[in-house]
Amino acid sequence: MARYGEVVVLSIVMMAATVVLAGACGTQPGGTQQVGKMQEESKYVDLKNADSVRAQLEMGAGELHITGGADQLMDGDFSYNVSEWKPKVSYDVNGQKGELVVKQGSANSGSLGAKARNEWDISLNEEVPTDLGVQMGAGESDLDLDSLTLKGLDLNMGAGKSTVDLTGDYAQSFDASIQGGVGEATVLLPSEVGVKAKAEGGLGKINAEGLKRVGDSYVNDAYGESDVNLSVDVKSGVGEINLKVV
Repeated sequence: MARYGEVVVLSIVMMAATVVLAGACGTQPGGTQQVGKMQEESKYVDLKNADSVRAQLEMGAGELHITGGADQLMDGDFSYNVSEWKPKVSYDVNGQKGELVVKQGSANSGSLGAKARNEWDISLNEEVPTDLGVQMGAGESDLDLDSLTLKGLDLNMGAGKSTVDLTGDYAQSFDASIQGGVGEATVLLPSEVGVKAKAEGGLGKINAEGLKRVGDSYVNDAYGESDVNLSVDVKSGVGEINLKVV
């Protein structure tokens, strides 16, 4: 019975991933292809008078690359060949706290093939304290976050492959939450900053390299010795999550 239950859950999760991919691609039975010419645009967001920022990035399907190095709050280059996927960028400042939202436009009709492309290349300011949330539906993401001043991280990956670099020499402790989906996620962790990772496996697999098991958590050698600690809460879905200390 337990084995049957696992198969049922696996089937449900895989069906959900298929729905996410189809919805992100705007697929309906009997639809026609809506792929057009590649469109490219750049968007820039000024920090204004904010001294901290909450940044929320939501991509339904495509390739996402995040890094530091922006002179302003955000520099973004976007390329897509489905007009409904035109990204929407909004930024508001309340008091001294900024709220940045970058969201993929919807595509509610048509059937897309393998020629559909959606690529985001986003640079964020390295100095402003940032609480970062990333939600991926389907695709690949490469998040080079080691140079950012993170206050927190909330990553929700759908179907695809993700690499998250958290190897920065952080000056302040923060919490990171990583929810796995259908695919593979690799999380690079620092050796000089204390790390405590709590991993919960669903039907997926969690690998921990350079970490030792303490109770229900994994810690690196710097944990308990460093003044700064990174707390990582990992939940795997059907895919595989690799934790690596580098």
